[in-house]
Amino acid sequence: MAALLPPRPAGRRAGSGIPVIALAAAVALLYYGRVFCVTVVVSVILAVLLEPLVVIGMRMRLPRPAASLLACLVALVGLYLVGFAAYTQILTLKADLPAYSARVNDLVDTFAGRVDEVEKHLVETFVPKRFREQEPAAPKPLPAARTKRRGPEPTVPPLVQEVHIRQEPKSIIVYLYGYLASLYNVLLMASFVPFLVYFMLSWRDHFRRSLLQVLDGGDRHIAGNTWRSITQVARAYVVGNFILGVILSLLSCAFFFFIGLPYWLIAGILSGFLSLVPYAGLPLAALPPLIDGLAVFNTISLFLLVASVVAGLHLLALNLLYPRVVGARLHLNPLAVTLSLMFWGTIWGGIGLVLAIPITAGVKATCDNVPGLQGYARLLGD
Repeated sequence: MAALLPPRPAGRRAGSGIPVIALAAAVALLYYGRVFCVTVVVSVILAVLLEPLVVIGMRMRLPRPAASLLACLVALVGLYLVGFAAYTQILTLKADLPAYSARVNDLVDTFAGRVDEVEKHLVETFVPKRFREQEPAAPKPLPAARTKRRGPEPTVPPLVQEVHIRQEPKSIIVYLYGYLASLYNVLLMASFVPFLVYFMLSWRDHFRRSLLQVLDGGDRHIAGNTWRSITQVARAYVVGNFILGVILSLLSCAFFFFIGLPYWLIAGILSGFLSLVPYAGLPLAALPPLIDGLAVFNTISLFLLVASVVAGLHLLALNLLYPRVVGARLHLNPLAVTLSLMFWGTIWGGIGLVLAIPITAGVKATCDNVPGLQGYARLLGD
């Protein structure tokens, strides 16, 4: 009877490892090709962000290539202005570095003096006086009978020196070459971003038409819905976070200017946008104003005031503004967000933490529109 049964279970067992192998290959491709993948994902997000400018240009009777070029030029001019303002602030900060160094040294000396005073107070409080004033006893001399030599001292055989094979350290040229090679790869891929964004904007309709023509009728409808859903999710996330960053930056700049921070503009912008970093946003947002206040703050209460206001703005954005502006369109549960941050942070590092949520939201939008993957969408959804 066993010989008459078809070997279907064995075939199923043999093919059950194919999805695992495919998943491992995809993870390896994402890890080793992370510079290329990050470049493409960043370009797609920027193209989605600039698409409304292209639409405005086309309404002004401009052809799509010209409207795309105009949108890219506007983005580059805005990036240049922001970089120029930051560069000006950095030059001014560089001139004031000696004052900051002296202020930091004074704070460190003051803190060390207070630590010594606290230590002295604790010793005087908890250590009895007889133990504090007791001097260490001098060592007792050996008896004369023991000091006399009883013949020649025994000769000690010379110790055999152990030979340690020390590995020669790597040359600094090797480290420098590795650093420059990685930096060259990053800069090379970053130089492709403007061109990728322009081609994605100018050839958007052609790509969409070509993709839909490859598929059949039902699949074509699914692909069209998936395209629109991913575009809407990416635009909602990017535009929503940008609006939140601008709001937080304006409020932070106004507060820092009111309390008299010397570099309130750059501190406010950095604090506002760093506050949007998942999980680590609060300490990152508090660092720029606290470092900026080292040269002007004389009491600990001012540091506490700045930290409290930054924490209040962060909680306001996280609990009130973010769910209304961004979270209402993503529909991701906290467990999926946390696991995605861990995964993409491990694969791509710091930039993975920034791109984790839009990538996961795009995956969920794809699963929402594909009938066989809707269970995974419910698993990722809220």
